[in-house]
Amino acid sequence: MTRPAPRSVFVTGGNRGIGLAIARRFAGAGDRVTVTYRNDAPPACEGFLSVRCDVTDGGLIDQAFKEAETAHGPVTVLVANAGAARDRLLVRMSEEDFTSVVDTDLTGAFRVAQRAVRGMLRVGHGRIVLVSSTAALNGSPGQTNYAAAKAGLVGFARSLTRELGPRDITCNVVAPGLTDTDMSRALTPEQRRALLSTTPAGRLGTPEEVADAVAFLAGAGYVRGAVIPVDGGAGMGH
Repeated sequence: MTRPAPRSVFVTGGNRGIGLAIARRFAGAGDRVTVTYRNDAPPACEGFLSVRCDVTDGGLIDQAFKEAETAHGPVTVLVANAGAARDRLLVRMSEEDFTSVVDTDLTGAFRVAQRAVRGMLRVGHGRIVLVSSTAALNGSPGQTNYAAAKAGLVGFARSLTRELGPRDITCNVVAPGLTDTDMSRALTPEQRRALLSTTPAGRLGTPEEVADAVAFLAGAGYVRGAVIPVDGGAGMGH
């Protein structure tokens, strides 16, 4: 069987956790991968093109895409994974707590998708995967900012799907549940037990299992505007 031609893949927040697992999955398949990071670069041994970039800055995003395009060619797969959280109960949440999370998690995805789509339209092909959260689907106390931003990605993806119409450019959403990342490790044992009690799988997911779903969507041309929960059955498909 002929090996598919390598694609130019761009993963925001690809230096650790879910983003790093996604980048590794594409690189392992032979794709040319660019990852962005804000503070800590991924290990040099990974072989990615690593670009420092803050998704709240349109100028830095444009420069990161130019570096990716120069090194790997036009970006045809975008994974918008970069995110932030500032968990507080609403009565204690400042407006800046709310708007900063929205600016990173939702508006940041808008910025990178807009930049990517321009190139995808020129080449006539593209796959966009937005990394949301089951907090967007089920709600989560102390995360009104985070859940609102991540829920916005669903409406964004479905509206963009309708804008793109019959073009061979897709936009879908992956919604991870409780996953073995730095965020879940910060939970208390009591919080973890409570969350696992509502998860039929009875365990945390792995970043690699989220990467499986992302890789599927990056190869599926007839799946559009979909939301795929990767949550061990906690949301029963919602």
